[in-house]
Amino acid sequence: MSKYGISRRGFVAGMASAAGVLTTRPLDLFAESPEAAARRLRERRPAEDPYDLLAKLSFNENPYGPPESVLKAMTTAFKYANRYGYPDGGITEEIAKHHGVKTENVLLAAGSGEILDVVGTAFASEKKVVGVEPSYGFVYSHVASVKGGAITLPLTSDYRQDIGALINTTKRHYRDVGFVYLCNPNNPTGRIVTKAEVKQLLDGIPEDMPVLIDEAYFHFVEDPSYGTAVPYVLEGRPVIVTRTFSKIAALAGMRLGYAIATPDLIAQMRPFVSDSISAVVKWGGVAALKDTAAQAHVKQVTLDLRKKATADLQSLGFSVIPSETNFFMVDLKRPVKPVIAEFEKKGVLVGRPFPPMDQHLRVSVGNPDEMKRFAAAFREIMLPATKAASGS
Repeated sequence: MSKYGISRRGFVAGMASAAGVLTTRPLDLFAESPEAAARRLRERRPAEDPYDLLAKLSFNENPYGPPESVLKAMTTAFKYANRYGYPDGGITEEIAKHHGVKTENVLLAAGSGEILDVVGTAFASEKKVVGVEPSYGFVYSHVASVKGGAITLPLTSDYRQDIGALINTTKRHYRDVGFVYLCNPNNPTGRIVTKAEVKQLLDGIPEDMPVLIDEAYFHFVEDPSYGTAVPYVLEGRPVIVTRTFSKIAALAGMRLGYAIATPDLIAQMRPFVSDSISAVVKWGGVAALKDTAAQAHVKQVTLDLRKKATADLQSLGFSVIPSETNFFMVDLKRPVKPVIAEFEKKGVLVGRPFPPMDQHLRVSVGNPDEMKRFAAAFREIMLPATKAASGS
């Protein structure tokens, strides 16, 4: 077991606890103060690292850890730890099979974040990327590091990506644009771009313009108007779809992601991939793709907790952006940065600021205990300030 990992037995117990949320009474999110929760955890697990005592709601992770099937596959793969030319479990073939594409359409990387960097290096060196803000801003900062730039557009009034504006801007700056970036669902807002809107974008921009579509949170979407962009790769369009094992598959610390794209785009990206993926995570990735039942369970528990938490926040008078992911954004009606610090003092880690949405707080959906601690901390931090502001 790693320093901050969980045992197989611990994972099963955690999943059982989470499952209980779905079958017993609704969560009483305000039943316990964050300090009391932290004290209870210390008493229960006094020998653990202080990191384990924090409610970690800042990085959109799967709080339950890899399922038994994945842990078993990774444990078995440790026998290759001393080898370079090890068997990789057929990870590329398994990804290709999963998406109905050929292996030549697949590019592995150390997390989908590496793919995002690779696309920036391959297509926007001394060029520009067109996208919205806020979104996953590391795409823009990486392009800047390779002497490129970003043309970022504001979200609409309902926090959605403005497809018409993206089309017009790309066409207007066509000669200077290396690629268009679409995070779908978008991070940090959690809002989707519909299937119809993706088609509108691809049909509206020059046909040779690469489009990077980041589907890191694909697995959490319920809205039927949403769909993956992988079929456009099969059509031969210049679309690069990225996926990660860091979210639903709970392998964030292991680093595994990939791109699905046409062979010519893959060939342009391949020279910039680090090829630094471990044997252990490749075998874990194969097992994760096959264990659809574990992913379905995590999705259900996560969405139920998200809906409960956002409903409670709304009942307190705070608006929440509709989300299709394992996180949500709540409007605090005050600057977010000091509030983030207040949460940390109470042992609850929440998302960083996302300018220009400087009064919105992004919150990852944790396990039931973490969400109870968040809700209690929110009440202690925000309600006195809200009452003071209203003069009540």
